[in-house]
Amino acid sequence: MKSNKFLAIYNELCKQIKSGELKPHEKIPSENVLSEQYETSRETIRKALNLLSQNGFIQKVKGKGSIVLDVRKFSFPVSGLVSFKELSKTMGQPSQTIVHEFGLVRPDSFIKKQLNISSKDEIWRVIRARQIEGEKIILDKDFLLKKHVPLLTKEICEDSIFQYLENDLNLKISFAKKEIVVENCTEEDQQYLDLEDFQHIVVVKNYVYLDDTSLFQYTESRHRLDKFRFVDFARRGH
Repeated sequence: MKSNKFLAIYNELCKQIKSGELKPHEKIPSENVLSEQYETSRETIRKALNLLSQNGFIQKVKGKGSIVLDVRKFSFPVSGLVSFKELSKTMGQPSQTIVHEFGLVRPDSFIKKQLNISSKDEIWRVIRARQIEGEKIILDKDFLLKKHVPLLTKEICEDSIFQYLENDLNLKISFAKKEIVVENCTEEDQQYLDLEDFQHIVVVKNYVYLDDTSLFQYTESRHRLDKFRFVDFARRGH
């Protein structure tokens, strides 16, 4: 048996996933079935499946085996500062924003720390699910300082907050500091997103500033990990 047979099996399964012969969310045949099909050992099959998992083609789910992931991931720009409405236009896929929670509140200790504010400050708290191609795969949790955003409505949140801030309030949004982490899914994620069997979620934390360097918004954008790839462009300085 050739030592690189697992690579040939890996490439064959890759081709089936990319072509759609093996569809997203479909279960891969068991190691026993594959070892009989390819006339090789389970160890060789296991190597091929591990490589598929490492490269984002399958997800091993406890008690369910290996599930095919959707390799048609949406590109999310890491360095850019774009609204979901702007991003969805570039995706060219049907999308919808669903506002689950909206209102004016006093900040808790976590938000006070993120926005560097006191208990006296009022903030808009907005929880929105983003649905793409019929699946709810992003949960946006926005916290905006009322002193910079005196008025906000549910209808605005269903459309584009950024568009409203810039076009109606004439705020000059300048830059954001971002942090990307992988966290365990919360009950809130489970409630508002179509998570399937995923236990982890990719969280993009945004600290958004105006052109006078005022920090006015903190956002957690929580993405289902199989649906996005985070892209950037970097040029080496000389």
